[in-house]
Amino acid sequence: MSTPVATPERPLRRDAERNRQRIIDAARIVFAERGLRASHDDIAREAQVGVGTVYRRFPDKEQLIDALFEEAMERIAAIAEEALAMEDPWEGLVHFIVGGQELQCADRGLKELMLSNERGAERVAQARSRILPLGVRLMTRAQEAGVVRDDISFTDVPLLQIGVGAITDATRDVAPETWRRTLTILLDGLRASRDTTRPLTQPPLSLEQFDTVMQAGAPRRR
Repeated sequence: MSTPVATPERPLRRDAERNRQRIIDAARIVFAERGLRASHDDIAREAQVGVGTVYRRFPDKEQLIDALFEEAMERIAAIAEEALAMEDPWEGLVHFIVGGQELQCADRGLKELMLSNERGAERVAQARSRILPLGVRLMTRAQEAGVVRDDISFTDVPLLQIGVGAITDATRDVAPETWRRTLTILLDGLRASRDTTRPLTQPPLSLEQFDTVMQAGAPRRR
């Protein structure tokens, strides 16, 4: 009797890797849109796979968050390196701040992680220790060039970004690019000289839009 030929395993491994990448891609979309509260079920629907497949590949959602957070940190570090390579110290600093804000405004999950004291504190601390020195170099270079106020600390920048992030959340459904206007105003406040200002590329909210945003942010009466 002939010996049965073993079924090759490689196609299965390729299928498994495709499913894994599909899950990661879906998680990137879901976390960006819904934040870190998104569930395995949400990710499975986006990936168009069974929820069991998601659990087999990533039993703990933190594993997915780790993978995507590291990816995001690489993108922020790349923006910082681009900024340092720019000849104009002011434009380099603006490039870094605006680029980082664009990532956070487009990705709710990333913003939640950067502000989190509960989820992955060690992971966030390591990321900050990597990005902070790059930001400090950009700020120091701009101050030494005399284009940024000398009483500004780089730690002021994340506080500005928190405020801009709150505006992003408040206006997302009304005028989603309003944050750019606010950030431009704040950036001009960093300048050592007020002789020039950056153009406001976004229009102000209309009175109707303003009312909508303020009503949505008002505390509800019980």
